[in-house]
Amino acid sequence: MSQRLSPAFDAPDNTLALIVLSTDESLEPEAAQICTPAGIRLLHSRIPSLAEVTPETLATMAEHLPAAAALLPGHVDVVGYGCTSGATVIGPERVAELVNGPLPGARVTNPITAVETALKALGARRIAYVSPYVASVTAPMRAHLARAGVETVAEGSFDVGHDPDVARITEAAVAAGAETVASGQAVDAVFVSCTNLRSFGIIDALEARLGLPVISSNLALIWHMLHLAGLGATPGPGRLFATRPSEIA
Repeated sequence: MSQRLSPAFDAPDNTLALIVLSTDESLEPEAAQICTPAGIRLLHSRIPSLAEVTPETLATMAEHLPAAAALLPGHVDVVGYGCTSGATVIGPERVAELVNGPLPGARVTNPITAVETALKALGARRIAYVSPYVASVTAPMRAHLARAGVETVAEGSFDVGHDPDVARITEAAVAAGAETVASGQAVDAVFVSCTNLRSFGIIDALEARLGLPVISSNLALIWHMLHLAGLGATPGPGRLFATRPSEIA
């Protein structure tokens, strides 16, 4: 005989959600390094993305953003669209509009907006910029940061146009690249761009060697999402996680 049981329900916790590119292998594990130990609920959706990274292929993700957002529960508090270059090409405001269509109550961010917020919080206006991208992808991002008052003083790229290969770039190569680009430069911070480029394992040691804050796309994105959710006390790597945003919009 079947017995009817009485359920008990929790109130919804603060819930963060990522929209991750189908080619990305790095954002989810790096985000988990921060959120899992803190017991933070982090959900994921995936968005179709082409392996070859160009401004044209990045722009095609706009049509898929509403469907990717619609796969998430309607009660999520903060959504991060996980593509630095894609958010730059599509535009942060347009990204938010497309995500808020199916998720009208969610606060929306993306890596390029998070990086702007992080650099402002750190008081950094001159950066050394490390990326995996080809030049046609790097240029719009550099211009976007310049409009926000951030000067790219020095720049280096691995010049990789195939996104699955970006996930294979070692953290040691990223650290060496950052040191090469920042060496001898009068900069306030180092920015390591791309959510598929791993860096969490080297940030603290790299900051110690350079004497500069080092932020990555993933570091800034998760930091910004946590502050938008009122969870800014969560620990994480680097100087950024000891810094509060000057404003949360």
